[in-house]
Amino acid sequence: MRVQIPDDARLEIKFVAYETEMPELMRWLRLHPARFDVPYPPRRVNNIYFDGHEYFAYAENLSGASNRTKVRYRWYGQQDYPVDGAMEIKCKRNRFSWKQNFPITLPSSTEGESWRLVRRMMLDQVPSDCTRLMDAYPLPVIINRYYRHYYVTGDGRVRATIDSRQVVFDQRYKPLPNVRHPMPDPGTMVMELKFDRGEQAYAAQVLQGLPLRVSRHSKYMMGVQSVYGY
Repeated sequence: MRVQIPDDARLEIKFVAYETEMPELMRWLRLHPARFDVPYPPRRVNNIYFDGHEYFAYAENLSGASNRTKVRYRWYGQQDYPVDGAMEIKCKRNRFSWKQNFPITLPSSTEGESWRLVRRMMLDQVPSDCTRLMDAYPLPVIINRYYRHYYVTGDGRVRATIDSRQVVFDQRYKPLPNVRHPMPDPGTMVMELKFDRGEQAYAAQVLQGLPLRVSRHSKYMMGVQSVYGY
């Protein structure tokens, strides 16, 4: 089925490096003629990634399929267990990506609650279109968390994020959320540049001199590979 790319879809370019390279990257941003500013303070991002029984979301990422969909729940802050946040449906068509967000209210702490109950509370708060996707992606596979730094050029045309201190928790076959037994830290950071479709030439200018290489990267794919020991 042909999917219409919405007008507000954006382009994203990812760069992956070791965290030891972060000081050099910070210096590049600080001295850049586009005058990168910090619109928000850094914060911790927490995600639950869902997939189907055949792990087809993972397979799509692994194969580099041009049409991909991810279902995840995201909340911000230091709370280890899921709290108020949003169910996100992230779609990618070739180089374009966009998201649908559905706000979710959860108890102040879901510690001790089963995945079945947590997922039921989420399903009860989303519209039918989202429910169908959640039913197609019913399994919580990983929780990941990282610290995100935000940047934007002085004219607001290019946005950048840097994610570091990544941690992954295996949720496979777990009746309750596992946030106590992390997988080994890969020691990598991810920089992502985001811009509107009409800003490609300008973004290319901004990227000149960046001390990182473009890389395909999916935090979900890397998380699954870490829990399987790949």
